[in-house]
Amino acid sequence: MSPQTSKPTLAHPLQSLRALLGRVPYPELTPLWIAVFIDVLGYSILIPFLPFFTQEFNAAAWQVGMLLSANALFGFFSGPIWGNLSDKYGRKPILLICQFGTLAGFVMLALSRNMTMLFLSRIVDGIFGGNFPIAKAIVGDVVSPKDRSKQLSNVGVAHVLSSLLGPGLGGLLSRWGIVAPALLASALTCITISVTWLFLRESNPASARASAKTQPEAKTAAQPSQPRESLWHNQAARRLLLQWAFHTLSFSLYIACISLFASIKLGLTAEQTGILLTIAGVVRVIVRFTVFVPMLNRLGERATARLGLGIFVVTYIALGFVVNQWQFAAVVCVVSFAASCTRGVLTSFLSSAVPPHQRGQAMGASASLDNLAQIIGPSVGGAVLGAMPVWVYGGLAGVVALVAFVMDFRLARAKVAQAEA
Repeated sequence: MSPQTSKPTLAHPLQSLRALLGRVPYPELTPLWIAVFIDVLGYSILIPFLPFFTQEFNAAAWQVGMLLSANALFGFFSGPIWGNLSDKYGRKPILLICQFGTLAGFVMLALSRNMTMLFLSRIVDGIFGGNFPIAKAIVGDVVSPKDRSKQLSNVGVAHVLSSLLGPGLGGLLSRWGIVAPALLASALTCITISVTWLFLRESNPASARASAKTQPEAKTAAQPSQPRESLWHNQAARRLLLQWAFHTLSFSLYIACISLFASIKLGLTAEQTGILLTIAGVVRVIVRFTVFVPMLNRLGERATARLGLGIFVVTYIALGFVVNQWQFAAVVCVVSFAASCTRGVLTSFLSSAVPPHQRGQAMGASASLDNLAQIIGPSVGGAVLGAMPVWVYGGLAGVVALVAFVMDFRLARAKVAQAEA
């Protein structure tokens, strides 16, 4: 071997992969999308089957409900904390801590032999539930405001794609009990950690954090004065978070109990409902890559979000009056279209309303509201479907969504007034 010839090393494939990532728009985000996709895949492999796994331990129905809510309950408190820590100490190290916590939760789940261990595993996963708010904060750091809605919508796409694949993989592995899918989820989380560690760049470096502490924030048209002491002193952020609270509560009411509604109203089996929801997920992906960007460019962010919020109101109410599975399929596909129009754009508004040193905290607050909605939605939706006419279920979700829709007009007026001041 000549002196100039070197042995292959790990650096060579890593350099090749980095070069490949550099060819796509915002290459800094490609490792993030991979990590988010794998993280949700590990989650979606397990969660649909937890109620069945609990049968091995003779769990009561109320215990199953509490088990499914435990993760969201602890995530409600931990989300803002992790987001705030990522503002202070950087996104990447805090994201890695959360991913290692997720791994610990999955390993505990694989070792579970009783309900106590199942509860502890879900609680640990909830405590370290900072992956999504930090991911959204990273997008806010890297992407310019004009492209932020498009990139933030990719979080929903990654979620949908993983949700389409995960339940099928989990179903194949469930014949071996909880151990097999939990171990696969653990292995996927290890891949997530590796991708984050090797390829994800720090979007909130020490120099930027130091600058945020010493330099006053530039005033913007959307936010002429920027109090630095707390996110909750930011009036625009407070209003956007309140709007998000109503939107995500209505969405949780819908999504948490849609299978139960389909069974009660139309007599659909779990398999039939799953197929229809899968079709809705495919619709969301198609909309994101074919319709969403041209529509966003033509209508603008505000009109696109308002269109989606209005569609939510109409379709939720229409849901209570479907009489066959074709009407039901149409409703769930239209709701999927509305989600494509709305959720990424609303998150972009919130990201733009706060300075960089509060971005993680803001994304953590929105994730906390998501978790709160995931606690309230299943219990309220189940109670309504169990004790009231089924049309009340859609009507209630529609009324809550209407509040978010009406608030959008007030938010737009407030923004115009601030710009003119």
